[in-house]
Amino acid sequence: MRALCWHGEEDVRVDEVPDPQIVNPHDAIVEITATAICGSDLHLYDGYVPTMREGDVLGHEPMGEVVEVGNAVETLEAGDRVVVPFTISCGSCWFCEEELYSLCDNSNPNAEIAREVMGQSPAGLFGYSHMLGGYAGGQAEYLRVPFADVGPLKVESDLPDEQVLLLSDVFPTGYMAAENAEIEGDDTVAVWGCGPVGQFAIQSAWMLGAGRVVAIDRVPERLAMAREHGDAETIHFEEEDVYDRLMAMTGGRGPDRCIDAVGTEAHGTGLMGLTDKAKQQVNLEADRPHVLRQAIKCCRKGGTLSVPGVYVGHADNVPVGPLMNKALTVNTGQTHVQRYLDPLLETIEDGDIDPSFVVTHREPLERGPEMYETFRDKEDGCVKVVLTP
Repeated sequence: MRALCWHGEEDVRVDEVPDPQIVNPHDAIVEITATAICGSDLHLYDGYVPTMREGDVLGHEPMGEVVEVGNAVETLEAGDRVVVPFTISCGSCWFCEEELYSLCDNSNPNAEIAREVMGQSPAGLFGYSHMLGGYAGGQAEYLRVPFADVGPLKVESDLPDEQVLLLSDVFPTGYMAAENAEIEGDDTVAVWGCGPVGQFAIQSAWMLGAGRVVAIDRVPERLAMAREHGDAETIHFEEEDVYDRLMAMTGGRGPDRCIDAVGTEAHGTGLMGLTDKAKQQVNLEADRPHVLRQAIKCCRKGGTLSVPGVYVGHADNVPVGPLMNKALTVNTGQTHVQRYLDPLLETIEDGDIDPSFVVTHREPLERGPEMYETFRDKEDGCVKVVLTP
């Protein structure tokens, strides 16, 4: 089959690779009809995530049609149309029973590698390094789905792929980010990053009762999307000081809830931003935590910081003192996607939201390598890419 494969930093190719096979009776094979490039895929593209191997199949935002199931699969059959969550979860360990699906104890066959780095292993993920399982991803013609009774969401309506595809990751991730922010009535919510996760964090903040949403970015098309589709007030961080503007907007108190939807490759300003980038380039620092620093500084005392943005290692000069002395609450983590699939599908089916508003580019799989570069460089107004095998 054809698949997008990682061959090193800034080197993604369309390769011919073996078709996936049933290797466990709980597996399913899905023929992919649509798959997306995620912002966190760019961390792989830019070479910041360790334990990648040449030829790894990328992608963790797929959907398609079930073509084969193992003999122990009970909830799916050939012909079912499904969205596949990026988290791989067994459904029976303590964490899965607590609906903490991204912390599954049993889905990462390379758990020992993760334990050495993190202390414990989170769940395995599709297409996202050997430390997180080494699973082939979904930017391909076919995908093997382990624990098939736990992951895939059956779509039984005639909604087009684009409206449900993003349930695989970015819509639930934005929603969990807003949920983790612990929003209360009339709160002011500041969202750093207006990529797809940030856009859904904005939408979800309103769904959870925010009184005001402020979106922070530097890309005009993303800021425009936050205003037009998210009814957010916006701050262009290269044109005005974020802290000063947020203090002016909140009477000096700061936003009640802050969401870092950027993560490891934040574009900092000033000397600290240049220092972060230089350290990351020479492997003296794994992450560029500019947004994390800024959110801690801006958040009101006793407020909440939600971090859906992906971080991969260690970061310098994170202001732990202000974090503690301001009594901030921090909530973070990979998304427990399965927890949110049914309720968020209902919001789509009821017409409350059409997630396809973030999709700006629709291309065949063969153009995947080019679209990685376009997406990374934010060219041509690119916010979200959907590929069709």
